[in-house]
Amino acid sequence: MNRRTAAIVLHAGLILLAVITLVPVAWMVLASVMSPGEASTFPPPFLPKQVTFEHYRTLLDRMHIGRYFLNSFIIASAVTIVSLVINSMAGFAFAKYRFRGRDQLFRLLLSGMVIPAQVMMLPLFLMLKIFGFVNTYVGAIIPGLASIFGIFLIRQFASSIPDSFIEAARIDGASDFKVYRSVVLPLCRPILFTLALFTFMGTWNDFMWPLIVMTDESNYTLPVAIANLMGEHVLDLELMMAGSVVTILPVMILFLLFQQHYVRGIMVGGVKE
Repeated sequence: MNRRTAAIVLHAGLILLAVITLVPVAWMVLASVMSPGEASTFPPPFLPKQVTFEHYRTLLDRMHIGRYFLNSFIIASAVTIVSLVINSMAGFAFAKYRFRGRDQLFRLLLSGMVIPAQVMMLPLFLMLKIFGFVNTYVGAIIPGLASIFGIFLIRQFASSIPDSFIEAARIDGASDFKVYRSVVLPLCRPILFTLALFTFMGTWNDFMWPLIVMTDESNYTLPVAIANLMGEHVLDLELMMAGSVVTILPVMILFLLFQQHYVRGIMVGGVKE
């Protein structure tokens, strides 16, 4: 098999995988604009007989989906912004500062990645309950403020920054914080974009923790509200598809807008010492 044939086979396989992946997403969008009950027939139609936005109006007017959307946006944005600061500071410290036990502490930190997040939810919930953070934005935000993966990602990237840049800034009289703000952050921009996308999408799509910490329905995030919607309107398939579209649309748009930064950050983020 020559190179041209191999390239054709490879691209054909990738196109096939892309189609298989996108068909369910396309059907979800089309089903959301079908007439009530149309998507529940067997076999389910792929195209709507008549396009209607009745289900989106129902979500906005009767289901108060705008409130849940705002909750998700506030929590995801706050987690993303604060975690970028904390993770970048910690990653920079592990990459460029020399202190006793640094490598051992970093290995201990990495070992925490093997612990399932679900194991820590109960003790974390009890701690937040003591401080009165249950059913608050703060309670939903705190667990995402720092992540082992984020620290690791920043640390790997920051390791590639030449020490001469940092030493030159210090010779010019820059403090440690100014070195971090003026030298490290601009150079880490690609990986910060990548981490921001990871964090925002992960927080936006998170279901388990908001379900546990939020007890008031008005504080629900979109994934929790949509799951609750499925329980109440199990036969209204078109309405559920409309809710799913509203949930995934923002993160899809965000990814498409910043995918170049995302790919670049992934490609340069695997720097080895």
